[in-house]
Amino acid sequence: MAEKYRLRVSQVTKLFPGVVALDKIDFAVKSGSVHVLCGENGAGKSTLMKIINGVYQADEGQIFIDDCPVRIGSPADARRLGISMIFQELSSVPELTVAENLFLGEWPTNAFGKVNWTQMRKRTLQLLREENLKYSPETKLRDLTVSDVQMLEITKAVSRNSSIVIMDEPTSAITQKEVEALFDKIRALKSRGVSIIYISHKLDEIFRIADEITVFRDGRAVEAHPASELDIDKVISMMVGRKLENSYPKESVSLGAPLLEVKGLRGEAFRDVDFYVRRGEIVGFAGLMGAGRTEVMRAVFGLDPIHAGTVRMEGKAVRARSVAGSIRSGIAMLSEDRRRYGIIPVRSVRENCVLASLYRVIHGGRLHKEQESKLVTQMFGRMRVKTPSFETSIQALSGGNQQKVLLAKWMLRDPDVLILDEPTRGIDVGAKYEIYRLMTELAKEGKAIVMVSSELPELLGMCDRIYVMRQGVVAGELKKEEFSQELIMKYAATKAGDSDTTGGTHQ
Repeated sequence: MAEKYRLRVSQVTKLFPGVVALDKIDFAVKSGSVHVLCGENGAGKSTLMKIINGVYQADEGQIFIDDCPVRIGSPADARRLGISMIFQELSSVPELTVAENLFLGEWPTNAFGKVNWTQMRKRTLQLLREENLKYSPETKLRDLTVSDVQMLEITKAVSRNSSIVIMDEPTSAITQKEVEALFDKIRALKSRGVSIIYISHKLDEIFRIADEITVFRDGRAVEAHPASELDIDKVISMMVGRKLENSYPKESVSLGAPLLEVKGLRGEAFRDVDFYVRRGEIVGFAGLMGAGRTEVMRAVFGLDPIHAGTVRMEGKAVRARSVAGSIRSGIAMLSEDRRRYGIIPVRSVRENCVLASLYRVIHGGRLHKEQESKLVTQMFGRMRVKTPSFETSIQALSGGNQQKVLLAKWMLRDPDVLILDEPTRGIDVGAKYEIYRLMTELAKEGKAIVMVSSELPELLGMCDRIYVMRQGVVAGELKKEEFSQELIMKYAATKAGDSDTTGGTHQ
């Protein structure tokens, strides 16, 4: 007797200009199971999920739910069929409130067809209590952190009582405590017979929840196995088509004099922050969500106000407390949220690449296209950006390739200091390796790199020193020989003087 599936796709093909995104995909999910999709950015995972959710329509192939053929022409069709999706790129509206975002597209109405704000607020409060989220229904999403917004997206998806829930990188921006809460929610959904499709690049976490794993590569579903038959090394080999011998290509570099020096920095979310970075050095910033790492970097780059303290480049004060002043001083910053603060989605990859260096391609009020094309070609070759053409909209690229375009943008400025805030969030192991390789190259060129990351293994693998922040202050500084995940977590979670921790330097 043939096995029955809750969801099945057969021979699904999707074409974009110049790209076969999906090539005759067969894929099936059982009831009450977690089916994990793995693959490099651009392998086709998110494209298939958007077809199942009605965002895209397949050029060929068929979708079945409970063995019945269905046509999913829009996300509204998907919801009616019992499908919910958490998108990798957050789909919230910053200017709307928590309540308005939770019920976006499904606002409750009264008998006269007007929005029932009282009912919406009541239902929002109930959902927030059930998920133990401490927000007000009236808070605008622009005032929340990326982690907060991600938790609301998860809450919205699982609150719809769907029979199929798609989770595309749901843990990319949330704390470990929130990850545990999500996994508990996944187990509860499984027990109710809900089918879960789970996409993640965090290979260490997927084996905790996966029943089956399918690996995508170059628009094809290359292999599918029960999770019990696989391990991390096998999945990586299947994803990239080769074995990655060294996940962190860090090389020993001769360190120069301090290039960036920060003294006594104080802002809204941090105080008395001291740190320095030398030429050729990669310095990491660790800490729990909300520790103040991003806020410090935003202040150093001129995005947020500084209440006290100094920022110096090669001993000279960075006087202009603005982004333009920081860039002129040789500082560049890659934001933690590339969609909100990095890319311009409606513009091409070419336009996004040259955005910070227009002075190099505009002369006498005229754009020199040949010079622009030469610079973009050179930089995309160095970054190994995969794009159908320079005129492709950047939002059509995978997350990893978007990140490479943003790095190319700043490399055209040739900065002395590069601040990377969560540079590998939501990208695959292959793209991560390319970014690590670039960091190593830049360090060898004498650049100073600051890396903020919630991924402890990459901090340990790529950094020369690590600062650990807790509640807005630097709780400790670790040299290479002192590195350990346990010591970092003690500094991150324990007040100075409250722990018997040894090693490192408390601030």
